[in-house]
Amino acid sequence: MKVVMIGSGNVATVLSRLLIKNNHSIVQVISRNIDHARVLADELNVNYSDLTGQPDESADMIILAVSDFAIMEGLPHMHFNNKLIVHTAGSVSKEVLKDLSSNYGVLYPLQSLVKDAAIIPEIPFLVDGNEEQVIACLEDFAGTLSPIVQRVNDENRLKLHAAAVIVSNFTNHLFSIAEKFCNTENVDFNMLKPLIMETAHRIQHASPSQLQTGPAVRKDIQTLDKHLRILVNHPKLRTTYLRLTDSIMNP
Repeated sequence: MKVVMIGSGNVATVLSRLLIKNNHSIVQVISRNIDHARVLADELNVNYSDLTGQPDESADMIILAVSDFAIMEGLPHMHFNNKLIVHTAGSVSKEVLKDLSSNYGVLYPLQSLVKDAAIIPEIPFLVDGNEEQVIACLEDFAGTLSPIVQRVNDENRLKLHAAAVIVSNFTNHLFSIAEKFCNTENVDFNMLKPLIMETAHRIQHASPSQLQTGPAVRKDIQTLDKHLRILVNHPKLRTTYLRLTDSIMNP
């Protein structure tokens, strides 16, 4: 399939590479920042434009891979000629595209994508469209990119997006504050990395609720008290510890 990629950041870059790897073609890169468009276009050896340009008419699909708040920025003047246009956002309704084309939908990569990563991770795709023919087309297209594809409407995609923030962004934040605590207390955060990997690995085979371990689930008050005394000089972390402990003890 021939694709115009609107965007030049992490999602646009990784998706462009994934499309080419799976025998699709990028015919044009369009970005608000012409210099960023040039960098991605040079990598892909295709034409590029800023938002004053028009999408290449040879394209079969327009992929809008930009930040949520920028989805409609600079697009109304473009002529899409009822080509299939999709956005890649988790928390934005497909209906924001209804005035741009009679064929529109969502191709949401449920993954944290970083263009500087050495490899492209496995990416589940959530697809949706304004009619059955569009959904089927996106389902088939996404199936060429990933073995994990689901039809998900706006409401359920938003729910999965919220859950994704919890399991990825919130979890990474806990890693960050644990690292800060270790550095402050002169202990080696690297010693925790095998534990982090093992914890993530286990949920591939069982429900997280069945795998919960630690002093909170055991209601080990003595150990919890020792931890809280250790954290007395870290009030924000102590508060986080207390709230998470309560959540585990009182699910």
